Amino acid sequence: MSITPLPSEDNMTAPAANRWQQGQIIDVTITDLSDSGDGVGRSHDRVVFVPDTVTGDRVQIRLLRVKPQYAHGKLLELLEPSPHRIRARCIVADKCGGCQWQHVDYTYQLEAKHNQVIQALRRIGGFSEPPVNPILAAAADLGYRNKATYPLARSQTGQIQAGYYQKGSHQIVNLNQCPVQDERLNPLLSEVKQDLYDRGWGIYDEKLHRGKVRHLALRIGRRTGEMLLTLVVKDTNLPGLEEQAEAWLARYPDLVGVSLNVNPDRTNAIFGRETVCVAGQPYLHETFAGLTFQLRPDTFFQIHTEQAETLLQVITEELHLQGTEVLLDAYCGIGTFTLPLAQHVRQAIGLELQPEAVEQARLSASLNQLENVTFTEGAVEALLPQLEVKPDIVLLDPPRRGCDASVIEALVQLAPDRIVYVSCNPATLARDLKLLCQNEHYRLTRVQPADFFPQTPHVECAAFLVR
Repeated sequence: MSITPLPSEDNMTAPAANRWQQGQIIDVTITDLSDSGDGVGRSHDRVVFVPDTVTGDRVQIRLLRVKPQYAHGKLLELLEPSPHRIRARCIVADKCGGCQWQHVDYTYQLEAKHNQVIQALRRIGGFSEPPVNPILAAAADLGYRNKATYPLARSQTGQIQAGYYQKGSHQIVNLNQCPVQDERLNPLLSEVKQDLYDRGWGIYDEKLHRGKVRHLALRIGRRTGEMLLTLVVKDTNLPGLEEQAEAWLARYPDLVGVSLNVNPDRTNAIFGRETVCVAGQPYLHETFAGLTFQLRPDTFFQIHTEQAETLLQVITEELHLQGTEVLLDAYCGIGTFTLPLAQHVRQAIGLELQPEAVEQARLSASLNQLENVTFTEGAVEALLPQLEVKPDIVLLDPPRRGCDASVIEALVQLAPDRIVYVSCNPATLARDLKLLCQNEHYRLTRVQPADFFPQTPHVECAAFLVR
C-alpha cells in the first residue's frame, strides 16, 4: 500500500507566496536597513521595505504597493522589538517625516551608515575592499540643525500650523518645538505662528495656489547665536509687516534680521529668487573654522556646523599642506571649505554656478583678509577646461546627484596630483569614484564618513584619491 506524504511546510506556504497581494497581512523579521532608512525584510525570497522598523524587529505588516519581487509594507504591530530599538524622544516621531530614525539607537545608526558607505562602494563602485574609516560620530545627536524651514497651513479650527509633512503625505504635523533643531529656535517656532494668526495674513494653500505666507524659515549661527527669521510668501502685500518685524526684533534679542522671500510660482521649491530684508540686517554672522562668514536666509551652508568643521579638519590633516600648493575647489558655494584651506596653500580657486554664492564668497574672503583666493562664476564642466593654471589638489563637493560625466572627463585630462571628493550621497560618490579610478587614473586611499544628519539615514563622506 502506498502512502501519500503530507505536504511540507514549504509546499504549504508556496501557494500563499504566489498570492502575495496588496492589503495582505504578514509577519516578517527585519534583517537590514535600506539607504532610504526603511527596514528591510524578506518573505518567500521577496523583499519588503517597512518604515519605522529596525534590524532585529519582528513585525506584523500590511503589504502596500506590491511588485513581483518586492513590496512596501506598513507597520501594524511590533511582535518582538530589536535590541537596537529605543523609545523616540519626540512625541510626534511616528507621524512626522522629518526624522526617520528616532526609534533607532545612535550607536546602530552609525553602524548602519558606515555599512551603507561600504556597500555602495562595493556594489556600485566595484571596490572589493574599500578603505573606509570608522564613521565620525556627532557630539550630540539632537539639537544640531542650524536651519529649519517649516511649511505652514491652517487647521480645521483655523489655527496656524507649522511643522514637517506627515510621512508619505502633504499633511502637516504641527510642531511647537523640534528636537533636532537648535533649541534656541524653539521659542520662535511656537510663538510666531500665533503672531501670524493675530495679523490675519492669509496662509498659502498649495492645492488652490491661494494665500500668501508659505513657509517659516529660521536660521542660527551656532557660534554667534545670531538668528534670522524669514517668511516665504507668494506676494508681499502683508499689512503691518514692518511693525510686526520690529516687534520680533524687540522680543528676541538674538534675532538680527527679518526678511521676506518671494516665491510666486506653483512649485515644490521652497525659496524663490528674490529676498527682501524688512527689518534689521539681511544676514547673520557665523564663525566657522576660525573665520567669519555672512549667511543670508537662502545661503547654502552645512546644516551641522560642528561636524562640518570636524570633516574639514580631517581633510586638512590628510592633505599635509605645505603652503606651496594650488588648490581648486569645484562647487565651492560660499567658500565654506575654500577659505579655511586657503590659509594653508599658495593659491586657492573656487568655482561656483550660483552668482549670489560667488558674491558672498568674495565678501567673506575680504572680511577675513584672504588675498590668495579667487572665485569664478560658472558651471564647473564649462570652467574646468578653461583653467589657466594646473591645480595640485582638486576638492569636489557636488550636489547630491554627483558630478556630470564631463566633469570627470575634464578632471582626468587636468590630472591634479590629488582629489578630495566630498559627498552626501554614497551611491553617486561610488559611481564617480569608479570612473576616476578606472584605467588606473587615480587610486582611492581613504574614505572618511561623518554623521552630519543624526536621526536620519543620510551620511556625508570625504574620499581621497591620488594619482
